[in-house]
Amino acid sequence: MDCAKFVQSVRRRDSYVERRPKPRAERMRIFLTGATGFIGSHLLPLLLEGGHKVLGLTRSDAGANQLAAAGAEVHRGTLEDPASLRRGAENADAVIHCAFDHDFSRFVENCQKDKRNIEAMGEALVGSKRPLLITSGVGMGSRAPGELAREDVFDPAHAHPRKISEETGNAVAERGVNVSYVRLPQVHDTRKQGLVTPLVDLARASGRVAYVGDGKNRFAAAHVSDVARLYKLAIEKAEPGARYNAVAEEGVAMRDIAAALGRSLKLPVVGLTGDEAAAYFGWMMMFAGADMTASSALTQAKLGWKPVGRGLIADLDNLEV
Repeated sequence: MDCAKFVQSVRRRDSYVERRPKPRAERMRIFLTGATGFIGSHLLPLLLEGGHKVLGLTRSDAGANQLAAAGAEVHRGTLEDPASLRRGAENADAVIHCAFDHDFSRFVENCQKDKRNIEAMGEALVGSKRPLLITSGVGMGSRAPGELAREDVFDPAHAHPRKISEETGNAVAERGVNVSYVRLPQVHDTRKQGLVTPLVDLARASGRVAYVGDGKNRFAAAHVSDVARLYKLAIEKAEPGARYNAVAEEGVAMRDIAAALGRSLKLPVVGLTGDEAAAYFGWMMMFAGADMTASSALTQAKLGWKPVGRGLIADLDNLEV
């Protein structure tokens, strides 16, 4: 074969390789905690559509019926019973841990509960290559207050109690478990919006929408449909030690959030400081004035994930009230 014909044959071969469909991700039986929750209920059909089997955690008959109707297997258990989560992990090829007790008035206690559950599931995975995908918050990736959080940063000195989820994941990883993390911002649609949802309740109770100071502090955000897609990509990638920021908007100002709530709820909007702000926000004060911005540049580059869902303000303007 002369040189010209050889080059043509290589080009034809390479063109064929490029046109071939990418191989489908390895199909797994995935234990999904929070399977009937806000994110989990959006993630579940994506996993099933991807050819995976899902073993969904639920505590109730209603949850069991919901899972069965969706095409998932049912695993009975509760966050108060770490052994029940361990049994779920033992019977799966991979684990996605979405569940968290969102009673923020008991936030520190619930972070400790998450620690026990991660330890229990990790124990079931020691000595295997089965991945464990843990949920955390974007704030853990900020080097200093107000600094844009990044995936390649973990601040063990962070004041946020949720850091214990990543600390526990790190400890489990040291035992040979394949651990990775999805860090959440304010995850939203028109029904729920992370930490903004309790602000809606405060506004309704008080007859006004408030923000702290000048309201320039910001919350990172992402639509729940985008977040669900990220979890699927992350568990299929199963890269040990990887951290992903589920962020579409790096920072939405609190005064803009408050203004949107004011429009939807038809309530006045005010800025509060000092004792007046503390009295209004109560337990929410630790979050209401925080600047929690984050980037997903590394996540998008690594996974090819592109958020396409509605923005936070658009969902708040269409709030289901």
